[in-house]
Amino acid sequence: MAGAKDAGESRPRWPWGRSEGRMRVGAGGVGAGGSIEGSALGEHSRVANIHLHEAPAKPAAWPVQVGQVPALASAFQPRRALRERVEEARADGGTVVLTQVLSGGGGVGKTQLAAACACDAVAEGYDLVVWAAATEAQQVITQYAQAAARVGVAGGDPEADARLFLQWLATTSRRWLVVLDDVTDPAVLTSWWPASHTGSGWVLATTRLKDARMTGGGRARIDIDVYTPGEARTFVEARLTGEGMEHLLDERVPGLAAALGCLPLALSHATAYMINEELTCAAYLALFTDHRTSLEEALPESADTEGYGRQITTTLLLSLEAAQAADTTGFATTALRLVALLDPSGHPHALWSAPPLLGCLAPEAATPDQAHRTLRLLHRYALITCDTRAEPRAVRIHALTARAVRERIPHARLPGLARAAADALVHVWPCPDPLSPDLAATLRANTDALADHAYDCLWDSAHHPVLHRTGDSLRGAGLVAPALAHWHRIAADCERLLGPEHLDTLVARSVLASCHAEAGRAEEAVSRLERVADDCERLLGAGHPAALAVRNNLATAYGNAGRVAEAIVLHRGLLADCRQQFGDRHPHTLTVRNNLAAAYRDAGHLAAAIAMQEQVVADSERLLGDGHPDTLDARGNLAECYVRAGFVEEATRRLQWLIADSDRLLGGGHPATLRARDNLARCYWLEGREEEAIRLLEDIAADGRRLLGERHPTASEYGRNLAVAYWKGGRREEAVRLARELGVDLGRVPGPHSDDH
Repeated sequence: MAGAKDAGESRPRWPWGRSEGRMRVGAGGVGAGGSIEGSALGEHSRVANIHLHEAPAKPAAWPVQVGQVPALASAFQPRRALRERVEEARADGGTVVLTQVLSGGGGVGKTQLAAACACDAVAEGYDLVVWAAATEAQQVITQYAQAAARVGVAGGDPEADARLFLQWLATTSRRWLVVLDDVTDPAVLTSWWPASHTGSGWVLATTRLKDARMTGGGRARIDIDVYTPGEARTFVEARLTGEGMEHLLDERVPGLAAALGCLPLALSHATAYMINEELTCAAYLALFTDHRTSLEEALPESADTEGYGRQITTTLLLSLEAAQAADTTGFATTALRLVALLDPSGHPHALWSAPPLLGCLAPEAATPDQAHRTLRLLHRYALITCDTRAEPRAVRIHALTARAVRERIPHARLPGLARAAADALVHVWPCPDPLSPDLAATLRANTDALADHAYDCLWDSAHHPVLHRTGDSLRGAGLVAPALAHWHRIAADCERLLGPEHLDTLVARSVLASCHAEAGRAEEAVSRLERVADDCERLLGAGHPAALAVRNNLATAYGNAGRVAEAIVLHRGLLADCRQQFGDRHPHTLTVRNNLAAAYRDAGHLAAAIAMQEQVVADSERLLGDGHPDTLDARGNLAECYVRAGFVEEATRRLQWLIADSDRLLGGGHPATLRARDNLARCYWLEGREEEAIRLLEDIAADGRRLLGERHPTASEYGRNLAVAYWKGGRREEAVRLARELGVDLGRVPGPHSDDH
């Protein structure tokens, strides 16, 4: 519904032959509203209305239309699902209020949908259709008075005629529709809502407001959202094709629709700009997403081909001035700017109880209740959406509204806002976050959005902790490739901005190296970690916590690379240092003990591994809790020790418990859960439950390829285990096909999960 007009754009006309009256505006006065009669603005303004009362004209022949219904835009989308909801609401009552569920103010197509309903009413033979701009009561009264004259109940005084018209609507058996377009203050229309006691008429209103007063008196609200992705694509294709510009269409149509947030008004402006400048979808998308391009440049007034009448940034923020006027705290503008810096898809409401954000709202800190009231104020004026039922994405904003707000943030204010938002994200970030995967994903998305808009503000004498938390969260969630990309950027920026010997640079280099190990690049990880370990010992000393962490990562990398003896030597020395510095029960020491036990297992020292691992599990459960990721990891390592030692029944029992807990706490696709499932399949095979083992291996191989990538060594190992299981289970054709895909020589592999691979 391109070019969706959401406010009373057209002035009401006087379509019959009576005098309009005259109006004088004092110096500096400006007529307001759809009709200038009875209104003036400006210092010393005066209004004088002269009504020439004539005998009521004979009612026009039915049907009657009062007010100009806006024309439907080019490539208008019928939005049938919305129309069905309107009809259902109309059947249940009589008054339907069109608003929008997604924030963003104008441009979602409320007026266009109402216009389509009005056009259909005319086509269906309704006796009366009235279209009234409703930003002010006087506009409505004027249209009602005109309608009263047209239906033959006017007496001469506009307000009296308007009331007579309401009485006529309530009692007539003729079919009628009254559209009140762009209601900005429900209070001023309290006595002007039409009703039909005969059931022959109905009212349709549009508004930006999400105010409970709009749904009083039995009025039903229909939330109008942006286009669906399918509707957006259809619009772009129809608009360009209709202009004979099919050559501008390409594979970036979906990306273009997504970048514009599927907002009808924005799509209308964008396609008009593309037609005027002969830009393909890909070319326009590149222009629009370029940070150097302002919203007014990408969606200029010259692209307003539907006569909307406002620049799009003005439309998106049309409610801001009214919200500021209604704001008793003075927080509204700052709150809106903070929301605009975060992920449009939403952030946790809990962020607005964090001291950093409250301190940003007010020098002496606002209260959480005040912050919530401010959010709800912005919600009522359709600038954001604040719905605590939608946690952890309770507070949302349309992407274009956010962009319009960001482009108006004073440059001097941006660093303070960005750091407050970053501090608040760290404040609410759970530790460990794998136990809250939805919240963790939301916080990562918000950090990414904040970095996109204010990356330089997150660097000072060090990088902001939120960048580190995001990287740790990606690793904890098992998102190998995104974690590697994140830490590659952080390490490079640390070296560039802080210097190669800065502590943050050393830490980032160490974590990046570990990401290489998790991506299956064991030798690359070892090489990087050896260099970082030397630098840490030289610059910080061997006992510095950062140096100890690097040594732990290096020892683990040795084990991943098959250099188990070196891993054991390094872990032993590290364990002695951690016990001396932190104590035997400290989480850091527990981690090293767990890793040393795993190294003993891989070296075949199973008795020592089991004894150490059993104690690590007991200490982890007591100190960290049963559901802590480190505890789950220790339990998995112990079960694997039991398998290798031949205690298959005990291992099966423990793995089944572990998988249930990991699936619940980390998710079925987490690498730790996949590893536990793979070990369970191994147990099934050893117990002679070959069909169960193969079914489980099929699921694991598919999940491994999907989650880790086709070329990840662990995913390849899962596929190899499945191929061997097929071969040993007599499914030779499937085994050969899969082995060829993976490059596995089945003739040299004795069985699935063999210890000699």
